[in-house]
Amino acid sequence: MKRLSSLFLVSLLSGATTLGAYKLFIEEKGSRDSIVTTASNNYGRAVGLSAEGVDFTAAAENTVHTVVHVKNVSVRTVSDPMMEFFYGARGGQQQEQVGTGSGVIISEDGYIVTNNHVVQGASELEVTLNNNKSYMAKLIGTDSKMDIALLKINADEKLPYSTFADSDQVKVGEWVLAVGNPYNLTSTVTAGIVSAKARNLENNGLQSFIQTDAAVNPGNSGGALVNTHGELIGINTMISSPTGSYAGYSFAIPSNITRKIIEDIMEFGNVQRGILGVEGGELNSKASKELGINDTEGFYISKITKNSGAEKAGLQKGDIIKKLDSQNINTFSELSGYINTKRPNDKVQVTFLRNGETKTASVTLIKYDLVTAEFKGLELEDIEAADKKKFRIDYGVRIKDINNENLKPYADQLKGNIILSVDNVKATDVETISKFLNKKDENQAANIQMINRLGQVVQIIL
Repeated sequence: MKRLSSLFLVSLLSGATTLGAYKLFIEEKGSRDSIVTTASNNYGRAVGLSAEGVDFTAAAENTVHTVVHVKNVSVRTVSDPMMEFFYGARGGQQQEQVGTGSGVIISEDGYIVTNNHVVQGASELEVTLNNNKSYMAKLIGTDSKMDIALLKINADEKLPYSTFADSDQVKVGEWVLAVGNPYNLTSTVTAGIVSAKARNLENNGLQSFIQTDAAVNPGNSGGALVNTHGELIGINTMISSPTGSYAGYSFAIPSNITRKIIEDIMEFGNVQRGILGVEGGELNSKASKELGINDTEGFYISKITKNSGAEKAGLQKGDIIKKLDSQNINTFSELSGYINTKRPNDKVQVTFLRNGETKTASVTLIKYDLVTAEFKGLELEDIEAADKKKFRIDYGVRIKDINNENLKPYADQLKGNIILSVDNVKATDVETISKFLNKKDENQAANIQMINRLGQVVQIIL
């Protein structure tokens, strides 16, 4: 009995010790975690918290007043084949089309940023504010490659506007709000997290999207993606969907790229695009094995552009770019996304590997127009000596790629063709033709003379 009592006493003491330890370490740790969580909320960092732990109301309230409804009115001619066949009628009927989207006010005097595809082809643009006031808008400039457009309205009051955040500092897992006008439902707010950064959906490395799971639908295009402070981190531009409606992921153009584009348009009238002067691809296990190297991260240089900043700085084929300034580089979209925030003559510190040794070089970006240009969705580049010899010509610019959706079905017939002139202006080289095209209205038809890959001279109206 005495032994049994001793055992009971030991068990009781053990239980008390366990309970005490739990109270001391577990509950106190929980209290400390609560304090850390509360402090974290004060700084707007909601990582690791549920949506209930974050207050979205202030960000939503601020943003809805800066997001506008954009109405695009365009006119198209619809022909009647039967009337043409029987009566020889020509011209067809004029039909008015109306498209809608969103935009974000970025200054109190009425500058608005939206997507290029929201305003493309418009004969008339109308903007409606959150207070239901409507104004006619003027198109200031566009960048079709990055899908950005800048509008201006003359309001009778100072307007609320969104402030830009540094999109390079956005973290995967961070809470965000998407604000826009899906299906003409004005002032719609949805919440989600940043799912990924530097996404490129076209496998060409030109775009560098922020991917989120905030619900975005048709009509949201051109609207705001903001952080929990209500600061602009991106312009919502597209969704990935088999149905045309939201299916889990949406994509936004980062605010740093957007801000640089609109500043260029306001200051220069067009986008000042700089290039590093390298070609290549991102590394992974398969690519590294084919190249016979051990590194599986970074951007592998396969070609250096002649007379570029990269060539002058001593970069070589086989170098692996690891960083641009302080930005880590693993993919082509990360590289191009960072370069797209820079201008010609800006210097970029490039950290790279050569034969296993880490090196750095200061590269001065050259102007995009010196090596490539774009007109009506045709990306142009200078021809090489071999082309001149083959076609017996001493000038011309080659169609490098097709970015115009309407021309994509004819890409096989157009890519590789050499343009000799545009509106009877000699296409001597990319720089010359670029200067001419910058003065020309893209909505005007252009008479283009070119040599196709069979050596035949053809003319098209584009």
